[in-house]
Amino acid sequence: MPFKLNISEKGKAYKLELQEESLVGKSVGDKFTGSDISHDFEGYELEITGGSDLAGFPLHKGTEGIALRRILLTKGWGMRKKGPGLRLKKTIRGKVISVTTAQINIKVLKSGKKSLAEIFPDQNKATEADAPKAESPAPEAEAPVVA
Repeated sequence: MPFKLNISEKGKAYKLELQEESLVGKSVGDKFTGSDISHDFEGYELEITGGSDLAGFPLHKGTEGIALRRILLTKGWGMRKKGPGLRLKKTIRGKVISVTTAQINIKVLKSGKKSLAEIFPDQNKATEADAPKAESPAPEAEAPVVA
């Protein structure tokens, strides 16, 4: 089962698809070395910050195991403000990564020998939105016609 990894560092996120199951059994909040994922990440120290399963249910840091649970939430994680005192039941998955996990969010704690821009050259290209906009010349005002 491939995992989709989102590796974030300093406001930029890089995407990687991982075929091997080296992260199965690790939990949200666990720290690990980058060589566990690939030899390109040698020297990196990474932390799992979250994720979601195949159905889109998020991994919850406070829930043990891999099972789906319906928990009562009041505010914060997974909730939108709807009024004072409101509590809702939300379906979440436990914090342990399993084969049902589809996507994993990872934060870089310590960089390695190569920068992430060197590891992911195809994802480091500037897009049209990032490129500076060229200023167009100001339109010339027409001279008033005197009769």
